[in-house]
Amino acid sequence: MTDATSAPASPPSRRARVRAPELIGKGGWLNTGGKELTLADLRGKCVVVDFWTFCCINCLHVLDELRELEEKHRDTVVIIGVHSPKFVHEAEHQSVVDAVERYGVHHPVLDDPELATWKQYAVRAWPTLVVIDPEGYVVAQHAGEGHAHAIAKLVEELETEHAAKGTLRRGDGPYVPPEPVATGLRFPGKALVLPSGHFLVSDSTRHQLVELEADGETVVRRIGSGVRGFGPDSFSEPQGLALLPDGKVIVADTVNHALRTYDPVSGAIETVAGTGRQWWQGSPAEGPALEVDLSSPWDVAWWADRVWIAMAGVHQLWTYDPATGTVGVAAGTTNEGLVDGPAAEAWFAQPSGLAAAGDRLWIADSETSALRYVERAGAGDGEGDGEGDVEDGFVIRTAVGAGLFDFGHRDGAAEQALLQHPLGVTSLPDGSVAVSDTYNHALRRYDPATGEVTTLATDLREPSDAVLVGEDIVVVESARHRLTRLRLPDEAVRVEAVAHRTQREATEVAPGALTLDVVFTAPTGQKLDTRYGPSTRLLVSATPPELLAEGSGAGTDLHRELVLADGVTEGVLHVSAMAASCDDDPANEYPACHVHQQDWGVPVRVGDTGTSRLALVLAGLGA
Repeated sequence: MTDATSAPASPPSRRARVRAPELIGKGGWLNTGGKELTLADLRGKCVVVDFWTFCCINCLHVLDELRELEEKHRDTVVIIGVHSPKFVHEAEHQSVVDAVERYGVHHPVLDDPELATWKQYAVRAWPTLVVIDPEGYVVAQHAGEGHAHAIAKLVEELETEHAAKGTLRRGDGPYVPPEPVATGLRFPGKALVLPSGHFLVSDSTRHQLVELEADGETVVRRIGSGVRGFGPDSFSEPQGLALLPDGKVIVADTVNHALRTYDPVSGAIETVAGTGRQWWQGSPAEGPALEVDLSSPWDVAWWADRVWIAMAGVHQLWTYDPATGTVGVAAGTTNEGLVDGPAAEAWFAQPSGLAAAGDRLWIADSETSALRYVERAGAGDGEGDGEGDVEDGFVIRTAVGAGLFDFGHRDGAAEQALLQHPLGVTSLPDGSVAVSDTYNHALRRYDPATGEVTTLATDLREPSDAVLVGEDIVVVESARHRLTRLRLPDEAVRVEAVAHRTQREATEVAPGALTLDVVFTAPTGQKLDTRYGPSTRLLVSATPPELLAEGSGAGTDLHRELVLADGVTEGVLHVSAMAASCDDDPANEYPACHVHQQDWGVPVRVGDTGTSRLALVLAGLGA
């Protein structure tokens, strides 16, 4: 491995040869027709191992990045997904089976609930990609997203090298598609009630919207071709829906990174925001809506005279103003975590559900397992005068939730209650809010008047949204492919309290000084782009903040000397890194550039025998 300032990488034939560990996992294999795969079965192929977990938006981005590679090099490349869970729910085998279908994963997947292969490959972050050559040796490792171009170039090199050596085997890979299942909906995401009394549902896996009669079962019509795309009659994994004042429905077209409108009267579909490209650091974050990139908008809500967007892909809230045709950041820094305060300084972690309720906008902040809300500055504690624009006139507060690594199913006082990766929120008539507590398979309720969290219903299956219909609440049971009608009970169901922390092992670190190195090697044929200043960024923080005596904050050097505080024996180091590389061709006036970025949450435990150096690989060769 080399750091960001080292010389260009050697060609494939001179890379250090490290034998790839075997792929093992107690959950077994999916998409192989029941066959148990080994690395020996893959000999002769270029293998890309994708360590992912289905809660992670960055992992879902990488799944989409790999689709073109998967198609273009179908006869020489085999992509292997290794599902490595963060949440307890993600360790359930059926949940992995559902996720593979839900997100259109068309390659073999190893279910590794105990992180056995994750540990063998020394992986530290979701997502991580490891490239194995046709002879079974690791030749590259990349953490985060934005590496598809570099991997494609490496694959081309490997194909040339191993075709010449006679060690490349062409032909079909081991992927065997599962049998399709006939249901009216397939992993629906969000729903709303139309003025007609019918339901409109985002049928995400089938890339459509579906209108259902008031019974919630009878299909009236399907909207969209059902083929993944960005054309005038197509969607790509649509999620959030909201009614606009003019009667149209605005749709979060999630994987198209766009907002669309659907007119229930005429049937017309129109793109109103987004370019179809994913937003990256350094791109414009405000301006004409059709000229600004978005990143995985997951839900939408009409509040404070504009559309608010849960921009899950960059851990922010954005807004779209139909009157001016503009979009812009409303809250969040793009840093992943749970930090309250003025909108511009707040941190989120995959906001995935929104619900307007008077002077509050409720948020399901999924990766922190939190219920949060937006309100005008001064509304909650007398701060500010309530004036100002969207960016500086609002504050973010947390009602329920502790952070990225604490989750469970526990009722009671909000400060100690626990959720598990909620995706939906629904405003209730009494001022309380229902939470679609997705990974707990439950519908929960938070009452601001009492500060209490209770359970309304259990035995749901990955509820992702809910809507009110009279005295009933209709829940989107995503993994049961249906809408389920429940009567709002007078009293909550009581459940036994369960608390969890992520099962990842803590890294033992020595007390005092700790050297942090983020390893980045520019892809072959590229170099760091320093024409306009530093092309790298590093942000470091900790939970609890007291863990770090020195070294927190932002900078441009991928090397940082940290100092751990005395008396704090464990915590989580939050590291966010970004590097931009461009084609290294002096004759090209406009070289192609690529952004590589990743966030790490590294659990650490302080001990005398621990390491004094922490190395995190953003991109490295021969890892």
